[in-house]
Amino acid sequence: MQIHDKPHEHSHSYGAYILVWLALMALTAITVAVAGMDIGRFTVATALIIASFKAYLVLSVFMHLRSETKTFVVFVLVALLFLGISFVLLFSDYSFH
Repeated sequence: MQIHDKPHEHSHSYGAYILVWLALMALTAITVAVAGMDIGRFTVATALIIASFKAYLVLSVFMHLRSETKTFVVFVLVALLFLGISFVLLFSDYSFH
């Protein structure tokens, strides 16, 4: 008995993988460049936004999240929600010390 009713296509072309890898390398270089700049409080926020976009690329392309069932996507979104709540609590606590 199969878990899924229809087979999912999990493969991308090599070109797509290379483009995503190049985008991840470029975003990493941008993160390093931003870390060296003096933009005040926006340094951490910018780094987190870039990291979030990189995580989206990895989840959707390399981990094939686009082709998974809705239930699995909901589990990932709940985990990301709790990660976001943890970041909010961390930074709110850090800002008061």
